Amino acid sequence: MPLRPKFLLSLVLLLACFSNLFAQDSTLTGTSINWDLAKCIDYAKKNNLQINTYRLSLSTSQQQYLLAKAARLPNLSGGATQNFSHQNTGSYNAATGIGGGSGLSASGAYSLNSSVTLYNGNLINNTILQANLSVESANLNIIQQENDITLQITQAYLAVLLDKENIIYDTDLVNTSAAQVKVEQQKYDVGAVARYALIQLQAQQSTDQFTLITARNTEKGDLLTLKQLLLLSSDVSFDIIKPDTIVPIDTVTALKTVEQTALKNRPEVKSSELGVKIAQYGVDIAKAGYKPFLSAGGALNTSYSTGQGSLPYQLNNNFNQEIGLTLSVPIFTRRVVKTQVEEAKINVDQAGLNLKNTRITLSQSVERAYLNVTNAKSQYDAALQQYNFNREGYRIATEQLKVGAINTVDYSVQKNLFIQAQQAFIQAKYNELLTLKIYDFYRGIPIKL
Repeated sequence: MPLRPKFLLSLVLLLACFSNLFAQDSTLTGTSINWDLAKCIDYAKKNNLQINTYRLSLSTSQQQYLLAKAARLPNLSGGATQNFSHQNTGSYNAATGIGGGSGLSASGAYSLNSSVTLYNGNLINNTILQANLSVESANLNIIQQENDITLQITQAYLAVLLDKENIIYDTDLVNTSAAQVKVEQQKYDVGAVARYALIQLQAQQSTDQFTLITARNTEKGDLLTLKQLLLLSSDVSFDIIKPDTIVPIDTVTALKTVEQTALKNRPEVKSSELGVKIAQYGVDIAKAGYKPFLSAGGALNTSYSTGQGSLPYQLNNNFNQEIGLTLSVPIFTRRVVKTQVEEAKINVDQAGLNLKNTRITLSQSVERAYLNVTNAKSQYDAALQQYNFNREGYRIATEQLKVGAINTVDYSVQKNLFIQAQQAFIQAKYNELLTLKIYDFYRGIPIKL
């Protein structure tokens, strides 16, 4: 069976999309790359498989739209038949030896036919309008998927930034511990301190070293998560670029403002609204089955046969032209049309419920994002205060340890309090940043660091 043109076109689009995707990946094979957040998001939008699947769906919707528009045009088909026959021209007479023979004859018929729809209950126009809305909806689905992958990339990227900042602080603690152990070792060697004091600092150094190794391992895992989200191959050496500064939150936009903006502009809401309109056109298309169908048609045909004159003469003499109108009026369809109309109305109701659910879900997501960002802000303020106090306490304890005004046990307690406060502060800072970026994203502000 021959392949249909529509199938061939879809196949070409599919192969082109995925060959382009693999070509992009192959350029990075075996390389070492360092990307900022904007580069990560841009790359993900171009190469994400789900987004590319939606792009193929868009191409299909565009083809359906062109097909719907082409229904306004007349069709044209040609036909030809050619026959050859062989027959005896007489019987053989044995007595006289006369007769017996054969003859070859040929005949042919050729035609051109065309028809065009004049009226079909506005079915063609409604189908075109519906197909055009489907193209718009497919575009919105791409944007929505890009939004989803943007949030995933941002979350994974900030997790790596958090890890890197933890590593900086933990490295500083390890270096400080190493310096203290060195000084304490010198004191122990001259008998100025007890062995227990040295062991306490050595134990603290080991703990700090373990914390640093854990932070580095966490960074490797989070980098792998981001790398896999980007669909980078295993032989690509990947890392991120840290922004110069991370600015804390000054103000949080009012919930009602963000909610109204999101409900007005978010692609998932617009797509659901188009879904209702598409379903409504479905009702109009189904109702066309109740109305008459009028078409105009025409035909050109001619024929010839051996023995009826010359070929040009016969083709001209037998040349016929036809034109006419065809009217079809539905009288009884055994409930087929009525069922189609009722099912289309059900689809409208279902699309309305989908739109309502989309709006409710989005409103709840915005409200949750608002709660997250306000909680994160208050948590950051508290963590900052806690960090400042414990940092000062740790500084004082460090100075006291140098002059022997504090024992190693009390020093370790103060240092552990500082480490806990420091980790809580870093976590609160990036959690505040993440929740703010997500909240602002709902009101249409692009994610940037």
